[in-house]
Amino acid sequence: MIAHSAFTVEPWSLRETELDLDMLAQSESVFALSNGHLGWRANLDEGEPHGLPGAYLNGLYELRPLPYAEVSYGQPESGQTIINVTNGKLIRLFVDDEPFDVRYGELCSHERVLDFRDGVLRRTAEWCSPAGRTVRVTSTRLVSFTQRAIAAISYEVTAVDAPVRIAVQSELLANEALPTVAGDPRVAAALDQPLVSEHHSAHDQVAVLVHKTKRSGLRVGAAMAHVIEGPAGVLCECDSYPDGAIVTAATPLKPGEKLRIVKFVAHGWSGGRSLPAIRDQVWAALTSARQSTWDGLLADQRAYLDDFWGRADVEVDGDTEVQQAVRFALFHILQAGARGENRPIPAKGLTGPGYDGHAFWDTEMFVLPLLNVTVPDAAVSALRWRHNTMPMAKERAAQLGLAGAAFPWRTIAGQECSGYWPAGTAAFHVNADIADAVVRYVDATGDQDFESGQGMELLTETARLWRSLGHHDSAGHFHIDGVTGPDEYSAISDDNVYTNLMAKRNLQAAADVADRYPDRARELGIDTEETAGWRDAAQDMHIPYDETLGVHSQAEKFTRYQAWDFAHTTPDQYPLLLHFTYFDLYRKQVVKQADLVLAMFTCGNAFTDQEKARDFDYYEPLTVRDSSLSASTQSIIAAEVGHLDLAYDYLGEAALMDLHDLEHNTRDGVHIASLAGSWLALVCGFGGLRHQDGKICFAPRLPEGLARIAFNVRVKARQMHVEVTRASASYVLADGDPLVITHYGTELTVSQDQPHERPIPPATLRPRPSQPPGRAPAHRRPISAR
Repeated sequence: MIAHSAFTVEPWSLRETELDLDMLAQSESVFALSNGHLGWRANLDEGEPHGLPGAYLNGLYELRPLPYAEVSYGQPESGQTIINVTNGKLIRLFVDDEPFDVRYGELCSHERVLDFRDGVLRRTAEWCSPAGRTVRVTSTRLVSFTQRAIAAISYEVTAVDAPVRIAVQSELLANEALPTVAGDPRVAAALDQPLVSEHHSAHDQVAVLVHKTKRSGLRVGAAMAHVIEGPAGVLCECDSYPDGAIVTAATPLKPGEKLRIVKFVAHGWSGGRSLPAIRDQVWAALTSARQSTWDGLLADQRAYLDDFWGRADVEVDGDTEVQQAVRFALFHILQAGARGENRPIPAKGLTGPGYDGHAFWDTEMFVLPLLNVTVPDAAVSALRWRHNTMPMAKERAAQLGLAGAAFPWRTIAGQECSGYWPAGTAAFHVNADIADAVVRYVDATGDQDFESGQGMELLTETARLWRSLGHHDSAGHFHIDGVTGPDEYSAISDDNVYTNLMAKRNLQAAADVADRYPDRARELGIDTEETAGWRDAAQDMHIPYDETLGVHSQAEKFTRYQAWDFAHTTPDQYPLLLHFTYFDLYRKQVVKQADLVLAMFTCGNAFTDQEKARDFDYYEPLTVRDSSLSASTQSIIAAEVGHLDLAYDYLGEAALMDLHDLEHNTRDGVHIASLAGSWLALVCGFGGLRHQDGKICFAPRLPEGLARIAFNVRVKARQMHVEVTRASASYVLADGDPLVITHYGTELTVSQDQPHERPIPPATLRPRPSQPPGRAPAHRRPISAR
């Protein structure tokens, strides 16, 4: 999108200088505001026109049918879908009785700016009505990081060239009409008008609505209050009805006079609390926000973000577009997880309804590594949510005839919601991904209370799953058969390398933590026989390797499959899953997204440097990147094995996934994991960051397109600042006790009074590998501010 002339490239903000109605849905996603609990898409204040209206509460969902052509045992019975809750954004303007609508009259100017430092969306418009009256509209919108239930808007309208009569209507609206959902009509019917009114009231410019979802039985409340400033004699009225409430302010304005409305909105929901409790909850939140005042909310928002950027900012010299993109990414990731508070981090955050609002494995593998070293409270919150769903995961494992816990491939509340088992239930690696996230969080923070409590339970039950899912053969090798790895074009495989290596780490970690906390182990029913079984399975884990080709086989026999016919696959046939049957895809050497290459990042010690180089070169021509998750992983490993320019190209793809709408679905929300991947590509790729054997290791190296990167990581109550140029890397400890790190294998003890600067060894030049025809990443050319 920022390639569009309406968008500028700036290091600290996203700016749209004119309104393009054809891009309205995409802009609603990229300008969306949220805090991990509450999300508002960037719909225009007046509500119409819109691309896709949206206000969301994390964890709130409606049930919907999962239709099957044939019924079989173990299939999920219903799905969960995020719903559009009561819309509190609406502020309609009438100028001499004509509604402010950008499709009519003349829109003289229009600008929106999202500043990542103060966390507000500003809009300025000048509009001439069909009758020839011109007004200037200015609005500032925020979703509060410090008061998680609160959003607020400052809305001003100014008469420009003639006296006008102004009326402004501020609304709450439930069951808002949405664009038609394509697909199964039974699903659309289930989601139509999902909220049933239970309470509505309005008085003194304050209104409250309470509803309940029809099928899931979740209660949701919304309330609004106003501060109205204008010429003497402003007339205010309010009213409510079952699905809405309206506060109207009307006044004549002379040229230069303005009417200002500050609107406070509170949202809340619960699966167990009563109607009075929800009503009182949103009322109390609203009162607290009013007490804080608009200026107080702005100041708190800025202070919160000042602290965040002090810990999380990544500086990029040489490419302003990537600089803007990584800060855009960090801001949206913060919005997705900051105030989730034991709720999931959905794949689209709270920026749109894409993927039904579900959380997937990519939270643990792409988002949490970033949050671990920048906002660890948000990381552990997501892990606590996983722990809260443990009873459902254990029930699912039992249904599948397995021990331990089988966590869902996609979900909101904890139940499996995937209706296609080869790419859902069979993707057991999600369990090892969760365990890996536990280990990485503890390594980064040293949080022993979590490790010995909820973390140990997660490690234990996932280890039990692997021990029951796999088996030893007659030669003593441990196999995990019939599973799907990250590559969804290679389902129901035996001994997927990524799955096996991650399961091995899971089994080892569970055994190690049981040794560290023997009393807790006894409470969980762990004995020495069980931990010995875990260690045996880990030690005996089979990792397929093709001796003839000298590469790891992504899964058993993968390298002997017929190669996909890339030469006769046209550009308009991507993504392949929309044009070819899974039966065909599953039997060919074609990779949807990095799978074995991801294993080289997450389990790097399992590969030699030479194996990494050969494996990367082998899988690169097979990987079509029909997933937004792939580019960042390919960037990281490309950087590690020496393909720096290719890594830079992949960084651009990951970083610009939404700003350039590369997957053509940003309208449904931003891609949180790909955004996190841009940070991973910079920090773990070009910064060379790895966590190995309890140590922080660096092997940085920059491509020609970048002159310098700088970033912070927080490790066990210490904050370290890292700067990388093409010639050297420096490591400075900002606070905390001395920290032992490695730079290209050499140990350094970094302290506040002893920073280190070390040279970067020259890269070994290697031939650039090829990609499938037409699937090479766009060549990256550094772009400066414009």
